[in-house]
Amino acid sequence: MTRGRSASLEAPGKVNLVLRVLGRRSDGYHEIATLFQAIDLCDNVRVSVDPDASGVDLALEGPDLGPLEENLAYRAAERFCDRYGVEAGVRIELLKRIPAGGGLGGGSSDAAAVLRLLSALTGHGEGLQALAADLGSDVPFFVAGSATSLGAGRGELLTALPALPEKDVVLALPPVHVSTAWAYGRLAEVRAAVGSRDRDPGGDEALPAGAAAMFADWDGVLREAVNDFQPLVSEAFPEVARSLEGLRESGAALAMLSGSGGACFGVFDEAARAEAVAAELTGELGWPFLATRTLRAPPEPRSTD
Repeated sequence: MTRGRSASLEAPGKVNLVLRVLGRRSDGYHEIATLFQAIDLCDNVRVSVDPDASGVDLALEGPDLGPLEENLAYRAAERFCDRYGVEAGVRIELLKRIPAGGGLGGGSSDAAAVLRLLSALTGHGEGLQALAADLGSDVPFFVAGSATSLGAGRGELLTALPALPEKDVVLALPPVHVSTAWAYGRLAEVRAAVGSRDRDPGGDEALPAGAAAMFADWDGVLREAVNDFQPLVSEAFPEVARSLEGLRESGAALAMLSGSGGACFGVFDEAARAEAVAAELTGELGWPFLATRTLRAPPEPRSTD
């Protein structure tokens, strides 16, 4: 094990270009079919391993994310040390830029960054994906090292896809908090009210075996893009509906909810247009719109010694 070293990693956010909710599992989770896409709105994570210390320490710069023990980055370090018998002290320095609770995967990406950095610093890595899946459904995507992936199961069963060409993206960050539990519960209510049940994981609504070919380019993505949560979240949260409407009216080739929300995103062909739309909609609607881009490859750890 290499001790007394530090490394840092940009932890990217994500959007879901496809999100279909399928059958409910015996463990209470739903099966999903999703298409993850990493974006270059990133948190910064730095991890140090000190042979003369013990325990895990987290220094956070950015919005308060609640109790330390509930922070995914902190929990990732604890789980890693327990799993691999790391007795040295671990210090995490986390600079938050990705808004929490919006469906952009910031907490999961931070946890994945901690796992990747500790793996690089200690030489342990066998079973890392399983450890990631125990932390959260989105964490394996950020650990896996592909910017574009199909996700099945809870999202942890991944198929890496060839990188899509970069696109400019405008993120809408309306001032709402959409509970994931509420979103799943509301979706079940809506389906029951119209006489439909949760979709069969193996049925026609799941991504087919040849789905990778469907998403070989942006034309395929635009044809297949869907988020099952979007209609009900838009109905319940007017700010989400107004964000999506603003993106569409501004010429977005695709305007969608990410995850269960409330962040939304619009896809544009030109950076200048994306930046102009972000500024215009921020002024018009009164909440942040940010210009960013999709990634063709995720960032790699960098030694900071």
